[in-house]
Amino acid sequence: MILIWIGFLAFVLALLALDLGVLHRKAHVVLMKEALLMSALWITLGIAFSIFVYYGYENHWLGLGASTDAVDGTINDGQSATIKYLTGYIVEKSLSVDNIFVIAMLFGFFAVPAIYQHRVLFWGIIGALVMRAVMIVVGAALIAEFHWILYLFGGFLIITALKMFFLKTENKDPNQNIVIGTTRKLFPVTSHYHSEHFLVRAGSPASQKSEVPGSPVELDEAVTRIKPGTLMLTPLALALVMVETTDLIFAVDSIPAIFAITADPFLVFTSNVFAILGLRSLYFALAGMITKFKYLKPALAMVLLVVGVKMLTAQWLKELLGEYFNFYLLGAVLMILAIGVVGSLFVDSSEEKVG
Repeated sequence: MILIWIGFLAFVLALLALDLGVLHRKAHVVLMKEALLMSALWITLGIAFSIFVYYGYENHWLGLGASTDAVDGTINDGQSATIKYLTGYIVEKSLSVDNIFVIAMLFGFFAVPAIYQHRVLFWGIIGALVMRAVMIVVGAALIAEFHWILYLFGGFLIITALKMFFLKTENKDPNQNIVIGTTRKLFPVTSHYHSEHFLVRAGSPASQKSEVPGSPVELDEAVTRIKPGTLMLTPLALALVMVETTDLIFAVDSIPAIFAITADPFLVFTSNVFAILGLRSLYFALAGMITKFKYLKPALAMVLLVVGVKMLTAQWLKELLGEYFNFYLLGAVLMILAIGVVGSLFVDSSEEKVG
């Protein structure tokens, strides 16, 4: 089993190296055409991985599917593992869209230059993968030891869904955030951006100028007030800190959601990884259109509600709908998301005609 994990992690690292080292070696503004192409590529890759999942679990390659899935008490074969992987992938992918709304708001607050946004998202995703891996390992261990935790997860998802339905999200200034306040107390922060650097030393060549493509070079007053050689954060680093914090908050919702579908660590982790890997390109594809999807947030809340209820009633649903009741869950999730997207586009089109 360990060889499967090593092989998958090596594959992911190779994809990340290709992304940063080849496709985005030079910082540039990601245009819509490139974003849509990369989004299609990542989605295709995520769905295509289900082929590996099917044959891996059907033939029990290197121990895949050898243990009982704590969620439904079955041994995953190729068909059941594939359904669970795809359901988990779609749920995680859809929940990551809500993250895009917040990231767009953060980039707006920090005025992150478009040319450096990909760099922030890239390292943000690296941190997200590490955090989620830790949370998945801990969650899987807890569920294996204490099965009743699944009911806590289910209740938590239902409460989260109700909050998304009825509580409005306020666009607060990130500078008032306790994480940003603590970071500023621990580290000095430059007044301006310094190219694509997260860190600069006062008095170094990189700190002598403030670079934002297309705007004049200005002297950074914060650097001039600091003792030469002092390590300083840039506003780009603050944006990264907030992106990481935001993903940690969203992971608290999404990790229980995937455990409602399966407790198999490999299925949980791989579905999360492929959902996150496409987040950057999806951001650049949707960032300019997020205001058009006004019914997407209620649709995401409904997805969490359905998944939470499923977690609380899994045994009853299995008896009522049969062995592959997860297939019906997959269909329900897809239908809810489709209604949210189509409804948003229809209302937006109607409003444009009226206007």
